[in-house]
Amino acid sequence: MADEKTVLMYKGRPLMRKDNLVYYGSMADSHIVMLQVLETKTVNDTQIATRVSVQLQLTDPTARSRDRVVKKSEKDGFYTALDVGCVWLERALAGK
Repeated sequence: MADEKTVLMYKGRPLMRKDNLVYYGSMADSHIVMLQVLETKTVNDTQIATRVSVQLQLTDPTARSRDRVVKKSEKDGFYTALDVGCVWLERALAGK
């Protein structure tokens, strides 16, 4: 069994999951990506995400939650959503 303190990494950035929410990136950076699984289907007794909401958010704790969202979209499938979020995060952290 995996150690609970082990952090899953994707392309050098941490992935943290809580129920149907997945956060990609570090809170120490200026932006993070939030992925929310909206719909799933069952394939061979495994839940597969079919519709996922992607949001690029500021990590500024003083900003209102409504003002934190920089970009948002909905994608079919988790990998597609994570791929889009990864590109958004890279561009935001590069200052583009």
